Amino acid sequence: MRLEAGIRESGILLYKLFEAQHTALAPLRFVSEMTHAWLSHPLSPWAWTPASRRLAAGQDLFLRVTQRYEKPEWGISGVEVAGERVALSIETELAKPFCNLIRFRRHDGPQASAALPKVLLVAPLSGHHATLLRDTVAALVADHEVWVTDWVDGRLVPLSHGPFGLSTYVEYIIEFARHLAPDLSIVSVCQPTVPVLAAVSLMATRGDPSPRAMVMMGGPIDARKSPTSVNNLATRKPLSWFEHNVIARVPARYPGYNRRVYPGFLQHLGFVAMNPDRHLGAHWDYYNHLIAGDGQSAQAHRRFYDEYNAVLDLPAEYYLDTIRTVFQDFALPKGRMFVGEELVRPAAIRDTALLTIEGEKDDISGNGQTRAAHELCTGIAEAKREHYEAPGVGHYGIFSGRRWREMIYPRIRSFIRDSAARQRRSVSRAHSS
Repeated sequence: MRLEAGIRESGILLYKLFEAQHTALAPLRFVSEMTHAWLSHPLSPWAWTPASRRLAAGQDLFLRVTQRYEKPEWGISGVEVAGERVALSIETELAKPFCNLIRFRRHDGPQASAALPKVLLVAPLSGHHATLLRDTVAALVADHEVWVTDWVDGRLVPLSHGPFGLSTYVEYIIEFARHLAPDLSIVSVCQPTVPVLAAVSLMATRGDPSPRAMVMMGGPIDARKSPTSVNNLATRKPLSWFEHNVIARVPARYPGYNRRVYPGFLQHLGFVAMNPDRHLGAHWDYYNHLIAGDGQSAQAHRRFYDEYNAVLDLPAEYYLDTIRTVFQDFALPKGRMFVGEELVRPAAIRDTALLTIEGEKDDISGNGQTRAAHELCTGIAEAKREHYEAPGVGHYGIFSGRRWREMIYPRIRSFIRDSAARQRRSVSRAHSS
């Protein structure tokens, strides 16, 4: 009892220290904001002093490094279709305690929308908000009706809603897929490849309508293959280390007071620690862009880090389940993954086409980790499988940026449409026989 109480108190203290640090910086931030205004406003006499631009750049950088980054806006209000701009609206279709199923509704008429393939994009629950997939959505919505899993920050979910573990995550995906069936394709990016494969496996076992296609991108289906620094950290430490050192309790100022979480600020420190030189260099370049008056480059830096620095808290049960199941026990590739009392059997999947995508230079999910899905889904016919390794592409390039738009997305679009055509031919043959 004393040990449990000590762990509980240290968890609360960890989060309180973070909050206290932010509060302590408030006076400095206030002074910095005033100084920046004096040194950068064109009507201020201080703005014309020789050192003003350099000093203003320093104040700007301090403010950005110390500020809180809230969940960004999607910023997708329309899409270009056949040379015309089609308006979009974002609607919450299903609201669950830990996730909202949102729809990007196109306003080009019900007939046009009904003719488009349906896609459920499962966003990662790994520290960043679903808006990290903004580029992914912007490409998909031009040719598909798109729904996205918009995960809720753990600190905002009251304790009365109970725990949220990996099994609950899988059941969420099954519920969303049933809601959107039939003729649904599922696209998963990074972390959700494992629960999505588990969900589709259980749907096949239970006799539910199977998704038409599943696309898995840069995920740890078998984390034993080409292990990265992320994998190595999980295997070097016992599960108890993670529970005692990185799990905290949400402080009283948030709706999720007393919920056990893996805090977003710790996840963010982990992100930065993986490539400290790159982030330090990016901030130094930003400072120099401000001094040189290169507003375009400075704005590009702001856009990237506004998203990168916006993090959310993960429910502790889900985080620890993932560490154990995916990165320590390798339960899915070993055939030992359970959701509740049900064994996950990927070999039961027969009616769903499978496309796996990896980046040649992915330093989060190593080469072969996603492709391993083909070794598990032995019930899928060879004609319904594809694998693509994107040359020169890192982890984030799999789902955002120029190479995503030019190299990867066209393959996904073709695969989904080919799967639909194959299904139509199969139905036609069944009716004629």
